[in-house]
Amino acid sequence: MSATTVTTNAGIQMPRLIYGTAWKKEATKNLVIQAILNGFRGIDTACQPKHYREDLVGQALVELQTKHNISRKDLFIQTKFTSIDGQDRSKPLPYDPRVSLTEQVRQSFATSLENLQTDYIDSLVLHGPERTHELTMQVYRQCEQFVDEGRVKQLGISNLYNLNNLRKLYDDARHKPAIIQNRFHAETNYDNDIRQFCREKNIFYQSFWTLTANPHILSHSLIQKLAEERHGTSAQIFFRFLIDIGLTPLTGTTDEKHMKEDLQVLHWQSLDHESVTKLKKLIHD
Repeated sequence: MSATTVTTNAGIQMPRLIYGTAWKKEATKNLVIQAILNGFRGIDTACQPKHYREDLVGQALVELQTKHNISRKDLFIQTKFTSIDGQDRSKPLPYDPRVSLTEQVRQSFATSLENLQTDYIDSLVLHGPERTHELTMQVYRQCEQFVDEGRVKQLGISNLYNLNNLRKLYDDARHKPAIIQNRFHAETNYDNDIRQFCREKNIFYQSFWTLTANPHILSHSLIQKLAEERHGTSAQIFFRFLIDIGLTPLTGTTDEKHMKEDLQVLHWQSLDHESVTKLKKLIHD
């Protein structure tokens, strides 16, 4: 384990801080290039034109290789299969909605490879569970096939807030999920039970909406005090705390100054034990 990466249960190196590309629209390409040039090595996207421009992430990867000599193999690329419920039918779909679910997954994956101009994906994530466990497993089984073929290195699930459903997925999976990516907020009790399960099974918890959903934490007196002591920002303290307790946060900032600040956190010393214990109470640990 290094300052900047963790080793997942699939045996691959995953950055401790990942750049998220949702809602970036036409700015996606330039923001991805900016993020990578500032030091990010992990990019999260999805095969979901409604909220992501996966094709522009791909264009950024090509430009990083040709103009900046940053190779695809040195980057961690994560994308998602989004079921028809999560797609916008008024936009071109990444697969034919009339074919079987398994074939939709195959077509979506082919679209992702084409969009990203790559022949493999580091991390393929189900954007959410299907309506039943059986349907979720149909999607997951096809994703496992991609792992068998060497075209995907690890699998994961997103937007799954029910521990029993995660447990069922874990038990039924041949290739165990390496990550879960969830919205990190008080309404779900900060996924306390799910995070406990993840620790037991060596699944990494990727948090999104980490700052947006938690203004009350960022303004908390202890966070403010630690930020002052470290000559940093409250966002930096919160990210460092989450990394210290084993989370791998996403950040989607469009501000280059914030990109630099977020990355600096990886090279900070861990927070002291007493502060970590107190901060854990804020996220119901």
